[in-house]
Order: sequence, then C-alpha cells, then structure tokens
Amino acid sequence: MAGMERRRNKRLELTSRLILKRLDNSDEKEQDVAIEVSDVSKTGLGFYCTIPLEIGAVYEAYLTIWTKEVIHAFVEIVRIEKDEDAFKYGGIFIGMPEMDAARIEIYDTVNSNQ
Repeated sequence: MAGMERRRNKRLELTSRLILKRLDNSDEKEQDVAIEVSDVSKTGLGFYCTIPLEIGAVYEAYLTIWTKEVIHAFVEIVRIEKDEDAFKYGGIFIGMPEMDAARIEIYDTVNSNQ
C-alpha cells in the first residue's frame, strides 16, 4: 500500500541538528556529520543529510531537542530516499534510555493537546 504509515508512534517535527559518528566500522575514520531532523518519535527519527550513509549502519547521535537539551542516542539507518540535493534517512533508536524516550513522548502529548 502506497503511503501506508508504518510508525508505531506519532512523529514530531523539530528544527534541530545532530552530530553522527559511525560506530560499526572501526576502520572508518570518525566523522561528524551535521543533519536536519524532519521528524522524531520516541522510537526513531527522519532526517536529511548531504553525505551518503548506509542502511544497517549504526551511528552515535547527539539530538538537540526543543528544550535545547541534548539527548545522546544510537541510531540505526533503516530507510534511504534520494531527495534533490540531499538524502532523506529514516532511523530507529537503539537502546535509548526510557527517560529520554519519555522526554520525546511528553512533548508529543503537550503538543497534541494544544
């Protein structure tokens, strides 16, 4: 089905940036990559990046959220789409602490009631 929503949690749109570091390849030189987050839920995020990443790769991420707090997370790339001058990625959080997931969920609850 085209356009079918597969997320388990409602997504949130945030204007934010992440710094990613590839974790699953020790031979690869560590590189910080700035990305634009398009949406985030307590289970994952969507973002744009001009640098090609790989499906299945795991990156360390520092997500700056709406409160200007930084959430440290690990993101596995599960979807890639080419979008004009950038790539659009979908990633799931790996081992995110419940406290951080709850911070995202609380924002969703407050935002939904406005």
